[in-house]
Amino acid sequence: MTSVISKQEYEMKANNNLRVSSTIVNAARDIINNIDNTVVTEETFWSTLYETLSSFGNLNRSLLNQRNDIQEKIDQWHKEKNNNSNENGTFDMKAYISFLKDIGYLRQENEEKVNIVTENVDPEISLVAGPQLVVPADNARYALNAANARWGNLFDALYGTNIINSKPPQSKIYDNSRGQKVFKYCNALLNEIVPLASNVKYDDVVEFQVEKNLDNNDFELKCITTGNNNNNNNNNSTTAYLANSAQFIGFKKNKELLLESILLKNNGLHIIINIDKNDTIGKTHNAGIKSIVLEAAVSTIIDFEDSVAAVDAEDKANIYRNYAGLMKGDLSAKVRDFTRTLKGDKTFTSSSTNDGVIRLKGRSLLLCRNVGIHMYTNAVEWKDENGNYTQIPEGVLDLWFTCLGGLNDLQKNGQGNCNSKCGSIYIVKPKMHGPDEVKFVIDLFETAEKAFKIPQNTLKIGIMDEERRTTVNLKECLRHASERVVFINTGFLDRTGDEIHTSMEAGIMLPKGQIAVATWRKAYEAWNVDVGIETNLVGKGQIGKGMWAEPDNLLGLLKTKHVHPLSGAICAWVPSPTGATIHAIHYHVNNVFAIVDRISVLRERNDRNLMDILTPPLVSGSNNELSQRTIEKEINTAVQAILGYVSRWVGQGVGCSKVPDLNNIGKMEDRATLRISSQLLANWLHHKVCSEDQIKKAFEYLATIVDEQNIKDNNYVKMSGVKNSNAYM
Repeated sequence: MTSVISKQEYEMKANNNLRVSSTIVNAARDIINNIDNTVVTEETFWSTLYETLSSFGNLNRSLLNQRNDIQEKIDQWHKEKNNNSNENGTFDMKAYISFLKDIGYLRQENEEKVNIVTENVDPEISLVAGPQLVVPADNARYALNAANARWGNLFDALYGTNIINSKPPQSKIYDNSRGQKVFKYCNALLNEIVPLASNVKYDDVVEFQVEKNLDNNDFELKCITTGNNNNNNNNNSTTAYLANSAQFIGFKKNKELLLESILLKNNGLHIIINIDKNDTIGKTHNAGIKSIVLEAAVSTIIDFEDSVAAVDAEDKANIYRNYAGLMKGDLSAKVRDFTRTLKGDKTFTSSSTNDGVIRLKGRSLLLCRNVGIHMYTNAVEWKDENGNYTQIPEGVLDLWFTCLGGLNDLQKNGQGNCNSKCGSIYIVKPKMHGPDEVKFVIDLFETAEKAFKIPQNTLKIGIMDEERRTTVNLKECLRHASERVVFINTGFLDRTGDEIHTSMEAGIMLPKGQIAVATWRKAYEAWNVDVGIETNLVGKGQIGKGMWAEPDNLLGLLKTKHVHPLSGAICAWVPSPTGATIHAIHYHVNNVFAIVDRISVLRERNDRNLMDILTPPLVSGSNNELSQRTIEKEINTAVQAILGYVSRWVGQGVGCSKVPDLNNIGKMEDRATLRISSQLLANWLHHKVCSEDQIKKAFEYLATIVDEQNIKDNNYVKMSGVKNSNAYM
């Protein structure tokens, strides 16, 4: 359905100092009325919002003006770069760094150590390394699916993707030969991550049993094997135990007291082996295993920002209601012939707890990404000092509704099916430029806590390291957030967009594929990890890495995304629950915290690293180094990506989706796609690598290609040959 910006109907709030869309008023009222024993009233909600806007509104604008002022100075410096070059004409990095310090872009790092001391952080963030999902908050079905992706069936993930035989299954009828390949892969994985003693292999196990150790009264996992004779003759059977008995955590039996589930643990992540020899899958497995379930999406970001299409009050109200429902636990969504809800916790018998029961959360730990300080909304307007009603910073409204929805979870006091057992609300904040903006957000958080009468430092911050000024000043950013930070994350697309924008006047940028492997990119990724380690973030928060963009190519994910845990990433983004299950393998095979320990010994930041980060990814020499074929290919790739995304964003109100590229490979795209593609085209236009006419012709031609790619989508709105196409315009 095409998204249409609705006409606002306003109500007056906070002594007529706020004009609020009636849709937003109703959303706040419904959420407040659904919170048990809340001290927040409608009156206090709107009055504290206005008071905060009065205190922070002008500063928000001032920080944005500072961005513009700094950028103008950088542009001017690059325009005069012939006077700032070495004798051989190369980029004078020392002069550039000195200039950046003079204008306040690059801050001198304080010699005093930054020590992250964030408290009350849930173990999913502080102690467990694993995959992280990002899901748009405007789609309740997707959000519930992501929240429930804490546990993923590895059999299904392998069988249903291109990992087995390099292509997905071609029939809905179960293929036993394909299933046997899945079993073989899983046996090899279990042999590696939860090995049996005496080099016994899971391939030979025909039965699992649980018995009590007579010495310590603890439960033990006992494996009956075929004695390597590949048959089930018990006369040839042998007994094997785990090489590390501590990896056996618990078990579950059915009503007939038959072993139903085995709970194992490796690198902080749990593994559930489900057994049923009468099951369709189980009866084809030597030991009757019907599924192996991995702890997968340990955490999930509920996104208010780049992956949503929120253009009016109705969109924002939907987002806020969905988030509050997730925190309350009562969100539901109709899916075909069933209703999707949040899954409950899991329980197992265990000798490791006082009551003999181990309880595991059934859902992913949810963080919430608000919009950046540069976004404004007319869903609420405030009366400024001149008596005029103007749009408010959208991030402040997001914060108020995040706190309001979060009260639902805080009132559970860490009990039952709650989100945070430690009493925290996790807010990821994107697109901040440097320490001053981080401090601004931290001060906002403190003000919000007072407004909602919640303890200090309840609101935790995730810092998206996706803007150049934040990257180079990351340590000083963390200094301001040392009591609240739980997350720093690198993101290639947005960071590249800002890299191009910041250095627009420096020269001609490389094609996107070459930018991805340029000097600055490698230095940036390592710098983020090194700052996290140096400031003692590890053990209190996450060091994150970016998205795998091809949801259908999970073989590619399996083959390549191991580089993220190897780089020291406590979490890395994946595009789907199935992707989370596959990526969890990498965190089982690699002990990230041990890797971090090695990095802390072998590597430390220095001036050379900073110079590498600040080296723009420029074409050396003239644009003659770019062939016409390269230029045409890059233009087409960028234009097609823009049209493919915008056709759904504007045409259908879909903020994040799988968009086919020029080779018809589905890529997960959101607004960051627009940012990097548009910035590169702008750079090449500015430096006359291509002409405006070339770009226009590319848009005209590729609109027809995108139309063809979406011909089977009944909701798609055609762009080519259509006058006044909203998406194309």
